[in-house]
Amino acid sequence: MRILPCGDRAVLIDCASLDEAQGWFAALENRAEVVLGARTVLVRGEPAEARALIGGTRPGPSAADSGATVEIPVTYDGDDLADVASLTGLTPDEVVAAHTGTPWTVAFTGFAPGFSYLVGGDPRLNVPRRSSPRSSVPPGAVGLAGEFSGVYPRRSPGGWQLIGRTSLAMWDSARDRPALLVAGCTVRFVVA
Repeated sequence: MRILPCGDRAVLIDCASLDEAQGWFAALENRAEVVLGARTVLVRGEPAEARALIGGTRPGPSAADSGATVEIPVTYDGDDLADVASLTGLTPDEVVAAHTGTPWTVAFTGFAPGFSYLVGGDPRLNVPRRSSPRSSVPPGAVGLAGEFSGVYPRRSPGGWQLIGRTSLAMWDSARDRPALLVAGCTVRFVVA
């Protein structure tokens, strides 16, 4: 773990893994303003005070489990479903079974409002990003990239392998809590 400067109002904890970053996030989230990334934790505040806080803290076991479970119905007809099947050595039906057969956990959020990085799914679905990103991915597209799965909350560029789509809104500013998924949520994908 390294502590890196990040402007004059924050420091960045640079971790070796998502698990380590989640442990630091769990230990600090009630003591400072922190933002969790895939391998980093941003700690806002006076850098000297943030470094002292980090120096006096030991990382926890992992991010807290929110206890909430969200079921996401998916129509598995994504443009990259056949490519994912080829990359994994599975059939398209086996890709769907693997995606729906294991619960996922929201590790952290970012990229766009309502976008969540889900981990913990079937390890056979660990596939690379597309070699050529799309300039426009529709809202509701369900994708895979590396160890993550996710749902695009709105139209945007994207390089994930698209395996399906859902009609659930990942972000709705009219809801009390605009983001459907928050860190620690359990997500179960089901066939629509």
